[in-house]
Amino acid sequence: MKHVRWMLCLSLLALLRCAVSAQTPVDAFNRGNELYRSGKYLEAVKEYESIVQQGKFSAEIYFNLGNAYYREGQLARAILSYERAAQLSPSDPDIEHNLKLAYFKTVDRIEPVPEMFLIQWMHAAGSFLPPETVRAFLAFCWILLFGSLATMYLVLRPEILRAARMVFFVSCVFTALSAAMVGIQSFRDTAQDKAIITAQTVTAKSSPDTKAVDAFVIHEGVKVKLTDAVGDWVKVTLVDGKIGWIPVNQCEKI
Repeated sequence: MKHVRWMLCLSLLALLRCAVSAQTPVDAFNRGNELYRSGKYLEAVKEYESIVQQGKFSAEIYFNLGNAYYREGQLARAILSYERAAQLSPSDPDIEHNLKLAYFKTVDRIEPVPEMFLIQWMHAAGSFLPPETVRAFLAFCWILLFGSLATMYLVLRPEILRAARMVFFVSCVFTALSAAMVGIQSFRDTAQDKAIITAQTVTAKSSPDTKAVDAFVIHEGVKVKLTDAVGDWVKVTLVDGKIGWIPVNQCEKI
């Protein structure tokens, strides 16, 4: 009987341990928030990271994770988390503010290659308007374009012809602009992977070899594009156009 009792106790303890460990993402999120408010930032990080490891993530989780990393002084991890939050909620002003604040703390000040005003405007409009809206507007412009063109050929009344010509030229302009915006949004969605430098200091090489010539030096928190990979090396491009190779373990994809 004693043996049976011991087996029963062990079974109950195992069930209790499973019940304690089987916390839901909501429980972990709430506990992480409590730990953050208590100033236990590293423990809060562990709670938030446990949610991400379960495949459950959101802009709010990444935002809080970024805040905890920032308070812990892990700048690169904070930026990485904020960038992931921004991908899920690109128009959130709190995420944008904290991301700018974190980037302000980085060592490097890399100026992007200047773009033409029209390209800047289309980039801004493409970021502001949802892709579905832009595509719907492009379809409307196409209909207007061909409708006005058909009207010019089928209707011979002078006043209607003048109106049709005006609509045709206006729709041509807006068709071209909206098509360019669709192209920019499509390129942005399918563009090269972006990553954050996680090592404190990185010396990029001119080729994927430790003996290659040094290309440039960057520090943690810099955002780069990943354009190629060879073995344990990745090719990165900075916003100012500089290109170099770094070990893959010195950065992490957003």
